[in-house]
Amino acid sequence: MVKIVGILNVTPDSFSDGGKFLNTNDALKHAQKLIMDGADIIDVGGESSRPGCLVVPEDEEIKRVVPVIKEIKKKFPEIPVSVDTYKPKVALNAIDSGAEIVNDIYGLRWSGGSMADVIAEKKVTVIIMHMKGTPQDMQKNPQYKDVVSEIYKFFKERLKFAKSKGIKENKIILDPGIGFGKTLQHNLEILNKLNKLNKLKLPIMVGPSRKSFIGALLNTDVSQRLEGTIAASIISVLNGADYLRVHDVLSIKRAITVFEAIKDAD
Repeated sequence: MVKIVGILNVTPDSFSDGGKFLNTNDALKHAQKLIMDGADIIDVGGESSRPGCLVVPEDEEIKRVVPVIKEIKKKFPEIPVSVDTYKPKVALNAIDSGAEIVNDIYGLRWSGGSMADVIAEKKVTVIIMHMKGTPQDMQKNPQYKDVVSEIYKFFKERLKFAKSKGIKENKIILDPGIGFGKTLQHNLEILNKLNKLNKLKLPIMVGPSRKSFIGALLNTDVSQRLEGTIAASIISVLNGADYLRVHDVLSIKRAITVFEAIKDAD
């Protein structure tokens, strides 16, 4: 069954839930809710990656994520924790606090690729995401000749780099980066042709949760995008996704449970 990654943003400015879980106790309560709702992994982020966001200093990001990761691992030691960061220093501190996965939106490219050294040394799992540009400029007219083919080529290059740094293939998950340097049409095409990435024979994570492409299709604000997220999640799993990174864990878990029961029926 597909694994559900519950989003826990300990940021003041994330696009959907910014400012809600800045307090460690509030963050822990929400982590507990996500787990009770069926999350298999908790993804803790200390810097927003929404379009136009500000870069957070490393030490501030560490102050945000480390106490939360420690408390989650103390209370729920069996639940894997992912840290959503592209900064090696933040990743190192998070791993030393109990994180087993690094979710890197820059795909091991930031700071000269030194994140790869941290991943290899600590023998943790890395999620390599595709992003065109940076969060500050990624949505300023992104263009591709063939978006899925370009993402495929990007992953091939990143896998070669990761292996050259000593990262084992069984420690890599790929994320095509829905909403990260993509137009509405690009996002739809990625979800529709996601199975083309299965040729890489690695697990794929998709993060469609409450994204702006859903808002554009339904003409809804971020609080009214659950149905669209469910639809995008189901098509993702149908086309080969192994992980779904979402806010609304209970609803997604229920929808996927019914979908998989129907799909697997004799």
